[in-house]
Amino acid sequence: MDRKVSILGATGYAGAELTRILYNHPNAEVVHITSERHAGEHITALYPHLRGLYDMELESMRDIARIGADSDFVFIGLPHGHAMEVGRALAGMRTRIIDLGADYRFDDTDVYEAWYHVRHTHADAPRTYGLSELCRDAVRTAKIIGNAGCFTTASILALAPLAKERLVDVNTILVDAKSGVSGAGRGAKTANHFPELYDNFRAYNVAHHRHTPEIEQEIGKLAGEKATIQFTPHLVPMSRGILATCYATLKEGVTEDDVDAAYEKIYRNEPFIRLLGRGAYPSTKEVRGSNFCDIAWHIDARTHRVIVLSAIDNLVKGAAGQAVQNFNIACGFDETTGLMMTPLYP
Repeated sequence: MDRKVSILGATGYAGAELTRILYNHPNAEVVHITSERHAGEHITALYPHLRGLYDMELESMRDIARIGADSDFVFIGLPHGHAMEVGRALAGMRTRIIDLGADYRFDDTDVYEAWYHVRHTHADAPRTYGLSELCRDAVRTAKIIGNAGCFTTASILALAPLAKERLVDVNTILVDAKSGVSGAGRGAKTANHFPELYDNFRAYNVAHHRHTPEIEQEIGKLAGEKATIQFTPHLVPMSRGILATCYATLKEGVTEDDVDAAYEKIYRNEPFIRLLGRGAYPSTKEVRGSNFCDIAWHIDARTHRVIVLSAIDNLVKGAAGQAVQNFNIACGFDETTGLMMTPLYP
């Protein structure tokens, strides 16, 4: 049975990518696309690559009740602080929500407020975290799905087997991650201006990036204990992609074979996790335009550390692709429906 879906915030990069992916989904009909800034304009005026595919005008979401009544699912691609308003407005309706932002990612809304500096106005929302490979059971029935963030997807998927199998001290985890500039959104910013970005490489939001508590929350749940991690993001002069390099100290007695077995155990049947194995090197170009997450790991016997590398496309597996994967799970469709895109190369 087909599902009617709407995209709120269709003109951001994640919203536009979601629009692109859903065009090829055999069980999804896009009925509304919104943009407050561009209401009344044709989507192809902003994204010409959709020409001939979507003959739709962007609407305002002021009449959210009508949009909700028309939709089985509403995807929200709005800045943080806005999705909870939509969630409250649709609370009494059958419409289910997949939020690509941060409003519904946290179990504890106090943590959200501390890191995002916005009061959470829908703390009692019936929600679940939406990292597809690790949260399937909850996603199947959730009213609201808080789609995992891009850095967090790359980092948590890299570390999950180690945490779940209790192979590392989770309080020794360091995550050093690099992202393409599309992760910063479509809005104009001086730091993302071509002359500033080209031929440059820099860290940002050191020690206070908002994805930090999200990674801690999920790694802590997997490990069964509180986790405190160090996360440092970097911006690289490319449009798409994330490469996360994750470090952790192995517990005493843990062997290379134990690490290998943990990844095989958890991910061997996952359609979008590609295990490159011990000693390999994932790269962002090999996942570009796809919903794959490529993972490899290295063991440093000298420091007794494991180093895990993961690569994703931040706009697909890190945002829109994962949202569609969660949509498939929630609808009972085959999880790969509409998502088996071959990576673009070169």
